[in-house]
Amino acid sequence: MPEDQSSDELVTEWLTPEQEHTWRDLLLLTARLPARLNRDLLAGSGLSLADYDVLVRLTDAADGRLRVFELAQDLQWEQSRLSHHLGRMVKRGLVVREECETDGRGAFVVLAEPGRAAITGAAPAHVEAVRRLVFDALSPQQAVDLGTAAARVLDRLDPSG
Repeated sequence: MPEDQSSDELVTEWLTPEQEHTWRDLLLLTARLPARLNRDLLAGSGLSLADYDVLVRLTDAADGRLRVFELAQDLQWEQSRLSHHLGRMVKRGLVVREECETDGRGAFVVLAEPGRAAITGAAPAHVEAVRRLVFDALSPQQAVDLGTAAARVLDRLDPSG
């Protein structure tokens, strides 16, 4: 250890050129892919990718309803972002808000019939876009490897881990 460096000081291990290239590609991917999917969804169905994400969570829920805080956790959105977005979705008739009878402070977001029809109509083209933009570019083994890599990184991001 250099003499001018204390043992408590953190030494940065810089990324290798290959790691830096991969990191920058990942940043571009995580910016460009959602932007492209959003454009395609809007053009084809009038739903934004954010709308689609909310509607997917609600269609996955057993009774088409989730507590607002659960939805915020699922989406990893700040409460204010979700509140504003839900307000716009309520105005469009895609979802409704219902007060929680057992907890006066809580509320449910409920999938409305127009929301169910919107996601049902948008899903086939969205799935095709995901297949075309992601999976058609990968071999079967690369798709497995991508899933494995994503799961490993997500495990490190899990707040309970």
